[in-house]
Formats: sequence, structure tokens, C-alpha cells
Amino acid sequence: MSGDPYVIPDGMFDDVSNAQSWNFVVSCMCETLKIPDLTTRHGLKKIHTRFNDYHKRLDAAYTSAQRCGNEKVMGGVVGIMAKMCADAILRDKLFEKGLLRKVMPLLGFDSTRHVALQALATVTHHGGLKARQDIARQNSNLIKLLYDYPDDPKVPELVIMTVAHATEAVVSCEETPDPRLVKAASIRAVLEATIVALRRPISSYTLFSHALCLLVAPTQHCPAECKAVPSMLRLLAAFTRSSAIETRAEAFSGILRIPINESEFEQTQFDPKRFVEIYQRGTPPHLSDILMDYGPEKAEVVLTLNCTAEYQKAIVQAMQDHDMYALGKKLASIIQRTEFAIAEGGWQVEGPGGLETANETNMPGVPFTRWTDALPLSAKALRAKGTPADLDAADIVEMKFHMIRGRLPEAIAVGHKALARNRGLAYAYYIVSMGAEIEPGLRAVKKGLKCKNITDFVRNQLLWRAVNHAAQQGLVVLREAREGTAQARAEGTAFLMSAWEDAKTYISEAPPDGRHMLAVLTWYVMLTVVVRGPELSENLRELDPARRKMQTAVEFMDYMGYPVARTQLNLAREILLRHYTDGAKEWGAVVRRYDELEARAQASVACCAEGDDDLAEWLEKIDMDDPDDANSIYMRGHGHGHAHKHGVPKEKSEMASYELYRCSWCGNPSAVLRKCAGCGKTK
Repeated sequence: MSGDPYVIPDGMFDDVSNAQSWNFVVSCMCETLKIPDLTTRHGLKKIHTRFNDYHKRLDAAYTSAQRCGNEKVMGGVVGIMAKMCADAILRDKLFEKGLLRKVMPLLGFDSTRHVALQALATVTHHGGLKARQDIARQNSNLIKLLYDYPDDPKVPELVIMTVAHATEAVVSCEETPDPRLVKAASIRAVLEATIVALRRPISSYTLFSHALCLLVAPTQHCPAECKAVPSMLRLLAAFTRSSAIETRAEAFSGILRIPINESEFEQTQFDPKRFVEIYQRGTPPHLSDILMDYGPEKAEVVLTLNCTAEYQKAIVQAMQDHDMYALGKKLASIIQRTEFAIAEGGWQVEGPGGLETANETNMPGVPFTRWTDALPLSAKALRAKGTPADLDAADIVEMKFHMIRGRLPEAIAVGHKALARNRGLAYAYYIVSMGAEIEPGLRAVKKGLKCKNITDFVRNQLLWRAVNHAAQQGLVVLREAREGTAQARAEGTAFLMSAWEDAKTYISEAPPDGRHMLAVLTWYVMLTVVVRGPELSENLRELDPARRKMQTAVEFMDYMGYPVARTQLNLAREILLRHYTDGAKEWGAVVRRYDELEARAQASVACCAEGDDDLAEWLEKIDMDDPDDANSIYMRGHGHGHAHKHGVPKEKSEMASYELYRCSWCGNPSAVLRKCAGCGKTK
């Protein structure tokens, strides 16, 4: 083609004007403008070869139609371009050439509103960060349609679907999103409009499922906007009563993320002197009764004080006899019985200027000056003996030394070496579980709990870690399971059930004055809500015993001098319990309707409506057969860039499973991907 303007063939406008369906409009225009078959990879590859040529034809058709007011041709051009957006490379080129400027005016016409919204829904569904973010900048214009056309069931469905995908591209990220982009996306207005849409009886399942994603997406990075929307927190709490556990997990995850930015880490600084003073003041009678029932010798306060005394006595003995091996054996025993007995300390001697810290100069022959310096010396003495038991003890002492010094990676490295030698060393599993990754940590604690030689303290620590790891992993699996497969739901549910059972075990076995008791009780309460869902009463009376235990745990922490930190977990528990009952009353009927719609969708593929949905069907279809590459091998990708977390067949407004192959590196789909003969990757 030359640089001359493209001339629209005679008769196309008349043919299109008489068309009865959008499918016919698109087919007629593709034939007249000689656009290749966009339902095949072969056709899309032709578009790649002569993109500027085909774009010039479509642009000329749109401009001519806009000039003469032919809305159908304008809608047809947008539909064809939306189809091309199934290919990531073509999508980016179309957006660079102003596709969005062609789509937005069509929202103002009754005849093309649905087509424009379907095009936006299709584009955002296919992914593409920049394309989605560009559309998110139009959020305020899109949600205005919800208010302007309250009786049109298709408008809110397509708007919510589009806005959900676009908004996720703005706020669903690990790092803080661009505040200018967040402002442009009108988060608060979007949430308010979503709440309004959910209250309408015409809301479809597609709207419901995307609305929930849309409500959860901004919770981490836009908590102020979420809290400012009436009913937002009550609605999320109400959705934890859904009959679908993946829905409950998604709603709960939103609640869990809201307090991230205002939360604080739990940092317990142990001071032996203060601990003794607290104990000497005496235990409040009602707490003393609880400890007596449990067994006072097993209480954390008693164990800590007794082990601290043993530790100090052993240190004094080692200073006298320099027997680092005997000290190492004692230290390994103490380390496995309590957390804080191995504290820092030192010797002082009288010097010219008063008391001085002991060293080789003023106290010749001293084996160590700071008490914790004895740990690596003891580990060395234990390794010199070389028996299996001594090697285990040496590893335990060395791991504890690194933990005291704040060197977690080094402690974990020692733990892995210890387990390579002895798979039955429970304390090593505990240390390894403190790594950042959830899955390896969970595997470690589960293996550790199976060890035969395990102390009560280490068992309780492993249970505590198991609850944290399994709960987090279960929520991740349930929320991110693509297409909501039965296998994914079963896997995610199994993780949550494991965490729930371990929490119950910890609560029944661990010391009531333990510093992790409140955290595990909190997980137990929230997991009970997620696991049992609608089985629970609206006032959560089933959790009254756990609530009383939490109050007791807080009193024990006050008594022990442990601050009750505003952790993410504690704040999320407060949000959930504060809004649960009111949310169930306000939104119970809506949640039940959602469950009914989901049940119908799971039972059968929803029938598509008549009218413009024939375009949606055409937009979905891509034939994977490629006559030009019959001998080529391509790799089919499975990612959409948007995870559908509900285990139901997708409705006609969604993309079906016919997809282009996706790049192994960036995940984008394109018709021109080739499989490397060397590495086998699609690029």
C-alpha cells in the first residue's frame, strides 16, 4: 500500500447498516476490507506481516463512519481491533495508535454501548499491563454508566468486569503503586459503584465474581479508600459466610491485607532481671489457677526461670573448670526446653577506675568474656568428641548462637547441614522453617513434628510455625487457583484444615502463658470462620470459648511483660469480628444469591443472551490449527494475566480456553511465537 488514504469500498456502509447482528457486521466488514480470518493464528500472523496496511483500512473506515454518523461501522471497527488484541504484540501496537480513543466515544451511543464495553472487557481480559492501566484511567467514565443505565443488566456486568481487570493492574502489586495512577483510577468511586451494583437484583454471576475480585484488589495499597466506603468491610466479612470456600478465602484475604500498612512487627525483648521481678510480684489468682490446672512446672514462666538459673550455673561452672564440652551438653538441653534462657551476660572485675569488663588482661585465662561467646566454643568441643549425639548438640548450640546474633541465614544453613546428617533432629527443622519461603517452611515443620526425639518446647514451636505456614499457603492456593479447579480447591482446603487442626492441638497442649498463644488463637478463630463458613451463627457464639481464651492470653502477656503488638494478624481479627455480625445481617441475602448463581454456573454452562453476545462468541474463538506450520511444535500457555478464582464455566462475556501460545519469558500471547529447537522455549 502507498501512503495515500485508504478508500472505503462502495456499498460497505449500506451492507453494514442493514445488518441484524454484530457478528454479521464484523464478518461483512472483514470481507469488504479484506481483513484475514482473525479466528485463526494464521490470520493473525498475516496481520503481523502487514499491520500498518490493515490498520490504515480500519482507521479509514472508522473515520469515515464517524464523519457520517454510522455507529455500526464504528462499532464494527472496534470489534475487529478488539479481536486483534488477543495477540499481545498487536494489542500494544493498537493502543499506541489510539484504540482507546476509538472505543470511548461509542459508550455514548445506545447502539454501540455494549459493543464498546465488550471490546474493553476483551482487551483487559487478555492482559497487558499498560493497556489495562490506560483503561483504568477511564474508570470514572466507566462507572458512571452504572448509574446512568441501572436497568440494563449487561452494562454493569461488562463495566465491572473491565474495571476489575484494569484496576488490578494498578493496585495488585507487591510494591507501592504509582500514586498518580491510583488517583486516576478513582479507587474510592469504583468501590462505591461496585457496592451499588451488588445491591441490584439484576446482578449476574459474572458481575458478582468480578466484583469480589475488584473489592479485594485495593485492600493492601488503598486501605483508606476501602475503609471510607460504607459497607465495604461488612461486605467482605459477609462473604466469609459463602458456601464456596474459595470465595470465603478471597474475602478473608482482603480483610487480612487491609491493616498491613498500619501494622507492626512483634518484637519481644527478653530481660531476665525484669522477668524475675515480675515473677516475684506473684501471679494474679485467676491466672495462677489456670497454671495450676495446666501443671505449673510446665508453664513458660517457670520453665524460663528454671532454665535461666541452670544456664547461669553452667556458665559459672565453665568459668571455673573450663570444661566447654560439659557446658555444650547443658546448653543443648536448655535450648530445646525454652526460648529465652540463653541470655547475654558478662563478668566484671575490680579495676583502678572501678568495675571493668573481664578480659585476658584483667582476668588471665578467662575462656570467654560475654556469656554467649561460650556457645561457639562449646560447639567446637562437642564436635571434637564426634559422636552422633555430640554432633547433634553442637549443631543445636551453633544454630542458637547465630539466632542470638541475628544471623538467620547462617542458622538455617547450619540447620540444613544438620538435617543432611540426621533427619531426626527436630530443632533443626524448627530453625529451617524460619526461612522466607512458605512451602519449604511448611514441609520442614511437618517433618519436624514426626521426629521421635522432640521436646515439648520444640513441638509447640513447630506447631506454631505449622499454623502460620499452612494458613498462608491455603489462602494463596485458594485465591490464585486458575479456573478454580476441584483439585486446586481440595489442595487449598487441605492446607487450611491442616492449619486449623494444628491450631487446636497447640491450644490444647501449649502453656497457657506462652507468648504465641494469642497468635495461634487468632488464627484458630479466623480459620474457623473460613473453614466452617455458613455453618456458624451470625453472632459467632461458637467462638465464645476461643474469645475467652484470647482474653486470658492477653492477660498472661500483660503479666509476663510481653507487649500485645498491633500485628497484621491481630488487627485483621479485630476487623473481622467487629463487622461479621452486622455484615451477615446487611449482606446475607446478597451472599446467598451469589451462592445460588455460582451453583447454577457449576451445574451447567450458562446460556448466552441473544443480541450482541454473538460478537462475544466471535471474540472468544481462536483456531489453533495452522496450515502454514503443520510440522511446527508450539507450547500452549495457560496463564491469562487474570486469575479466575471461581470454579465454574466462564460465561459468554469471558474469553474461552482457545488461546494463542504464550511466551515462556513474559507470558504474553502472540500468533508469531516460535519454539526454539535448542531450549524448547516458546519465544
